[in-house]
Amino acid sequence: MNVLAVETTATAASCCVTADGRVVGRFSVNAGLTHSRTLLPMVEQTLASCGYTLSQMDLLAVAAGPGSFTGVRIGVAAVKGLALPHRTPCVGVSTLGAMARMWEGMPEELTLCPVMDARCQQVYTALFSLKDGGITRLTPDQAISLDDLREQLTAHSRVVLMGDGADVALKALADLPQVTAAPPALRMQDAVGVALEAAAVAASEGTVTAAALQPIYLRVPQAERELKARLNLNT
Repeated sequence: MNVLAVETTATAASCCVTADGRVVGRFSVNAGLTHSRTLLPMVEQTLASCGYTLSQMDLLAVAAGPGSFTGVRIGVAAVKGLALPHRTPCVGVSTLGAMARMWEGMPEELTLCPVMDARCQQVYTALFSLKDGGITRLTPDQAISLDDLREQLTAHSRVVLMGDGADVALKALADLPQVTAAPPALRMQDAVGVALEAAAVAASEGTVTAAALQPIYLRVPQAERELKARLNLNT
């Protein structure tokens, strides 16, 4: 199965092409440019460099959230548009699940804890078990405080943080000696993890059409919260 995957939920943007689980090509940009400028050129160049066309993709995958509201919308909208011409099946995956999936196959036993800055003194996070090379989800995606995260992690003997919130979380959890941060090469969100997670989701849960593909928000977007606050003040 050929998969084109994109990741735009945080500062860096990336895309990749996989063939039956093998990474054929990957393109990542973390230059401070907006994803609306970089994503589609990246997709075009990646496909061309790998010798594929969009029509040869069996599945289009996207990190559908949680993450930056703008970034999530850009990624989902781009995949919707790319899927329409050939009615390519789609899968939207958890950003957190995709980060954990990057560790699949590693011969270690530990708890994986992707962490993303959710602002408002919260983080997006979830816990996953890595054992005998397999990944098992332990908690749903959630938006919680670092104090609440500390409570969850005290029951785990070895924890590895990853994601764009790993450094902040590591400082806040310095009193937990069992908590460490992933190596830089495995720490950040990446389209490779999206592709691998999407293949697993497609096999177990199936795919959706471009029209049915939706972002995953754990909180109401800030613009909506501010609008509701203004409306309540005016009533």
